[in-house]
Amino acid sequence: MIEKSNFHVFTGGGGTGKTTLIEHLRARGELVAAENIRAVIREQVAAGGQAVPWIDPAACCDLTTARDIATFDGLAHETRRVFFDRGLMDMHGANGALPSPALLKALASRRYNSRVFVFPPWREIYAPDAERRQDWSEMEAVFERIVRTLPDLGYAPVIVPKASVEDRAAFVLAHSA
Repeated sequence: MIEKSNFHVFTGGGGTGKTTLIEHLRARGELVAAENIRAVIREQVAAGGQAVPWIDPAACCDLTTARDIATFDGLAHETRRVFFDRGLMDMHGANGALPSPALLKALASRRYNSRVFVFPPWREIYAPDAERRQDWSEMEAVFERIVRTLPDLGYAPVIVPKASVEDRAAFVLAHSA
């Protein structure tokens, strides 16, 4: 098992400010890992593929899981603090797909910091786009699923306050020292 207490995950539904904060932290010199599911969706749409959440959620989860494993493993040597725009736990039950054996194995063998930063739905900043098609009720359901599932996976949810990017950064940095 690989345990990386310096690996900090941001999770939550789409449009909650995770990527904005990741980019803010990157600009401040923090080491960050980009979200993989958006890359999978973009590539599948461009290729006319079926592995997107609204057609084949299980295939989308499998492709994303493989990338999440590669991202984790590629940074496993890192001793500095790393912020992940989503992690392996995001694919657990995502879009109604059952966790694959590969995902379950990865969740057991690759461990992030036990505290996971959860971004709650925030109507004022949420906007659907070509890759983010959930409506508001789905966003709320995603948040509830994440908060309920994280403890089952051995993680403690830390709710990130709805605040300016600077205040969110200060909160995350204070809770990841």
